[in-house]
Amino acid sequence: MDINFECVMCGKCCHDLKLPLSVDEAVIWLERGGDVQFLCEAVPWPEEPAEDNLLAQHKRRRSFAASSGELPARIVVVIAAAFEGACPHLQSNLSCGVYEERPTVCRIYPAEVNPFIELNPQQKACPPEAWSADKPLLMRAHRIVDEQTAALIDKSRLADATDTGTKALACKHLGIDTAALANEGLAIYSPPREQSIAALKSAREAGDRNDFVPEWKVASNRRETVETLTSIGALGVFTTTQNAGAFQYLGFFTESA
Repeated sequence: MDINFECVMCGKCCHDLKLPLSVDEAVIWLERGGDVQFLCEAVPWPEEPAEDNLLAQHKRRRSFAASSGELPARIVVVIAAAFEGACPHLQSNLSCGVYEERPTVCRIYPAEVNPFIELNPQQKACPPEAWSADKPLLMRAHRIVDEQTAALIDKSRLADATDTGTKALACKHLGIDTAALANEGLAIYSPPREQSIAALKSAREAGDRNDFVPEWKVASNRRETVETLTSIGALGVFTTTQNAGAFQYLGFFTESA
């Protein structure tokens, strides 16, 4: 199946987003006056997966090792530019005010960075005319054929992997120590801008010296999940969006009473 695409500048993809950023991009975004959030999820990791388990290896590359009580875990932290309504850089004529310095994920759109998510035009905000057959070819037989987009996807995946140690140390500096159980929700932290800048810069300057294994708590809004986590020695935390305290809990399932 061929997928053709060209931006028609409708601006729909520039509203109400949590826009994934690399550490370098997050610092730039913050210094321009934007806000970021730290989206945290925990993956139980009792043993190393087989090399041919491609999904598990993908999760391993973009996470850092941690413990939750007696439970080994991997923590995935996504730093996201967060805004409601229009992107702060979207101009009145629907052009991007920082087009030459826009984040990598904006350059990649509408392609998917996650190799396990298939590009589906029906799930994108772009209008039908952006996908018409007379537009440049983006994908053929499930492969990105646009060389620039393919190179940017590789760049994004590399940053996702190489940033993990910096994210671990930045979270330590910011007191971020709770993640939602993967596939159940996200723990969302919104530290003050100046604190985020300082933590990210300090962690980035530490380079590869982040060899510690941090202790994290695992949150869920499902009591059954928390009881299971506790029974295997993990630091399970029951939470809801109302009582999460230092973070907002975004559950993918109905909250338990």
